[in-house]
Amino acid sequence: MSQTMFDKIWNRHVITGDVGDPQLIYVDLHLLHEVTSPQAFEGLRENNRKVRRTDKSFATMDHNVPTQDIFNVKDAISKKQIDTLGKNAKEFGVRLAGMGHEDQGIIHVIGPQLA
Repeated sequence: MSQTMFDKIWNRHVITGDVGDPQLIYVDLHLLHEVTSPQAFEGLRENNRKVRRTDKSFATMDHNVPTQDIFNVKDAISKKQIDTLGKNAKEFGVRLAGMGHEDQGIIHVIGPQLA
């Protein structure tokens, strides 16, 4: 039976576990953006942990960046999320492509470019 692209990628990253059971996989690139990362960083803080592989982690401002005039974020929640990612990336030593950085962009496009 032929495998889907997802299956091929998954199977190349399985460390342990049988098919149909929970499996441990190796993630070789961890992409972060400003919307969902605050919860993850807070979890690290609460458990006194650090980012294990900062060399395999990359953060960028993405979802809250205005299409025009990117430095003029008018929405207060969007601005807070952007500022929080900047602080968290600095605190945890994660490479960040911040606003206006040449590597800043859409997280779903950046992944394949970094791979």
